[in-house]
Amino acid sequence: MNVEERYKLVTRNLQEVVTEAELREVLKKKNPSVYWGTMPTGSPHIAYFLPLLKIADFLKANLKVMVLIADLHAALDGVPWKILEKRQKYYEALIPEMLKSLGVNTKKLKFVKGSKIQDNPRYFRDVLKMSMLSTINDTTRAASEVVKMSDNPKLGNLIYPIMQALDEEYLKADIQFGGLDQRKILVFAREFLPKLGYKARVELMNPIIPGLIGKKMSASIEGSKVDILDDENIVIKKIKEAECQEGNPDNGIMQFAKYVLFPVKQDKKQSLKIERPEKFGGSLTYRNYEEMEKDFISKKLHPLDLKNAVAKEINSLLAPIRKNKAKLQKLYNEAYQK
Repeated sequence: MNVEERYKLVTRNLQEVVTEAELREVLKKKNPSVYWGTMPTGSPHIAYFLPLLKIADFLKANLKVMVLIADLHAALDGVPWKILEKRQKYYEALIPEMLKSLGVNTKKLKFVKGSKIQDNPRYFRDVLKMSMLSTINDTTRAASEVVKMSDNPKLGNLIYPIMQALDEEYLKADIQFGGLDQRKILVFAREFLPKLGYKARVELMNPIIPGLIGKKMSASIEGSKVDILDDENIVIKKIKEAECQEGNPDNGIMQFAKYVLFPVKQDKKQSLKIERPEKFGGSLTYRNYEEMEKDFISKKLHPLDLKNAVAKEINSLLAPIRKNKAKLQKLYNEAYQK
């Protein structure tokens, strides 16, 4: 696989690359490294399939891929210390199952517990050094879209972006991958790492899938998400109740189809089928999102038929995970004290 082929695979469906020229240089290396960090806060939901699809692309492109379970970051964002390890264990058990449901071989994937790299004197000294170089305004702005901020934020909220910047160096990563909501933190890292004598990294950003009720899909907004452990009937119910205005593709259902379902189907060389009775025109088959969006905008495709198909596809994705539901449910109950 040449550099351009790797580049196309690595950047597929991304919202932004900072910078494209730097990424091409990094991809000339034999095994460049990339990491995705996730905080063990709320329970993972179906939007997590979006970054996990990118992890699949990174592995196909022969990148060294690390998943950072950012336990100390979760504490800085308000998760009680006493349950940090339980949530970290749930994430570490669930994420490989999600990847397997996408057909990803996880043998080359490395999981790193955040506190393992952060709990050392050199790292702490660098946190102090960067805190002397950055201002309250710098860290407040960087953290604003990721951390639960108030008018009078906790000091830990402001340490958060400093630690995320340093994680790039301590993981020895060439690339950090995150959502577009992390853009300010990623730019902060590029600005401040060189001030400590460390190199700036390439930053890759995914789009954000809207929630089922029109907001960002979030673990803290119950109606906005489908949880990975939801059973089949709950998935169908939540999708049927989701906002999906006829003719308007700006909703969570359409965007989930665009960024998750179609890439999954295309990798398997399959089409997305919308089943409907002959009296309503019979079933529809779409090879790509653009075809489906055109029909949705022209109102040839009704929201209810779309929802039925999306619910079926989500349940298909979750079916392999449900085989281990008893084990996962136990870890979930401990992590979220159910």
